[in-house]
Amino acid sequence: MSYISPEAVQGPKKRVSNVRVVYDGGPGGGAVCELEWEGEPGVAIRWTGEDDWPLGNPQSRGNPTWFLVPAEFQDVVLQRARDLAPESEEEAGYRAMAADTEREAEALDWSNALIGDTNRAAG
Repeated sequence: MSYISPEAVQGPKKRVSNVRVVYDGGPGGGAVCELEWEGEPGVAIRWTGEDDWPLGNPQSRGNPTWFLVPAEFQDVVLQRARDLAPESEEEAGYRAMAADTEREAEALDWSNALIGDTNRAAG
């Protein structure tokens, strides 16, 4: 058995729902997620495991589980996880578009002209 992806970890089953992985350090690394713990929003962590210990830690009765981060640490853990998470292609694309000020100005001019055309057509 090999490493279990954090997306597949849904335990403890009676407490955890709506898991959204923020950071996955891969085999032998850590993972951080936002989730609902007994219906309340929370942040949880785990060691993801590796080939010779695929369940990672924590685990219960042979099932991988999450550890709920105490409330006073959640913001710090979540921010660090976001800092470490690789940027998606979509995020990189949006960042590049926002940095293109010439194209942004053209888009604003086009939008304003379109609004003007709509106003003239309605009036």
